[in-house]
Amino acid sequence: MQKPIGYPKVLFLISILVASVVDMGAQAQSWPSRPIRFIVPFPPGGGTDVNARIMAPRLTTALGQQVVVENRPGAGGMLGAELVAKSAPDGYNMVIATIGPIAINPSLYSKMTYDPAKELAPVSITGEVPNGLVVHPTLPAKSLKELIALAKQRPRELNYGSSGPGAGDHLAGEMLNVMAGIRMTHVPYKGGPPAMVDLMSGNIQLIFATLATSMPYIRAGRVRTLAVASAQRFALLPDVPTVAEAGVPGFAINNWAGVFVAGGTPRPIIERLNSEIVKALAPPDVRQKLLEMGLVAGTNTPEQFTSYIQAETVRWARVVKDAGIKLD
Repeated sequence: MQKPIGYPKVLFLISILVASVVDMGAQAQSWPSRPIRFIVPFPPGGGTDVNARIMAPRLTTALGQQVVVENRPGAGGMLGAELVAKSAPDGYNMVIATIGPIAINPSLYSKMTYDPAKELAPVSITGEVPNGLVVHPTLPAKSLKELIALAKQRPRELNYGSSGPGAGDHLAGEMLNVMAGIRMTHVPYKGGPPAMVDLMSGNIQLIFATLATSMPYIRAGRVRTLAVASAQRFALLPDVPTVAEAGVPGFAINNWAGVFVAGGTPRPIIERLNSEIVKALAPPDVRQKLLEMGLVAGTNTPEQFTSYIQAETVRWARVVKDAGIKLD
């Protein structure tokens, strides 16, 4: 029979628990007392970078401390995500991460340097970052059906770029390979903007680029859009069909981004950050500005975001398995 815990020991344990709760509350009340680092795990100019730089000055005003955006690209967003995952759980480091390093990569890699489910705490989704299938103007394909026919005639000769291994645009290309019965060659980059530069230079033929990255070049006629990867058409490109409409039924990728802090960050800090992010993205002029840049703003609660990520992780595990993709 197990010996019962003595009364003095019980009091001691309760006192420790109360002290930790009080300390956590005091820490949250005094937060923030110094600048906050806002990590963008991709190069400047992409959708997550634009999103962060629009939010940062509004969060600076609301929190009374400078929110400093810092680009830390690499490994399809995993380097920046890992940096925050391994940081102190005090709310002074946050990352705007995308679907890849959070919900896709756990299925792509047998071992990751961080556990997104345990070492990153969701704060709020910040919206969708729709992808468009854009091609070099000289590519002899004016529609998705023509692109698929060309890819079947020239297996492995068409190169598609991505913002990194495991990123949403990488999986979009692999999904198209599987669902259309073609074989294009993946060329990873350290972010969407470098891939877009190589597309316009003709070094690659196509990319499922975020519209935040590609919209200026679409408007300028430097690239051609064949379809959008999301389930619905994009408001600023109403004449461009979805991939499903253009000939690959059932194809849809909901590329999202959201803010995370280190796992174990006190709940009051997460709630304060969530509240200020919701306020920062609420004004109609902010949402319109983001839309014009290729982003669809949206927010939710930490609980809603956590549940959404869990569902997305299960969904992408099936996609990765069906596509037979492994990156290590």
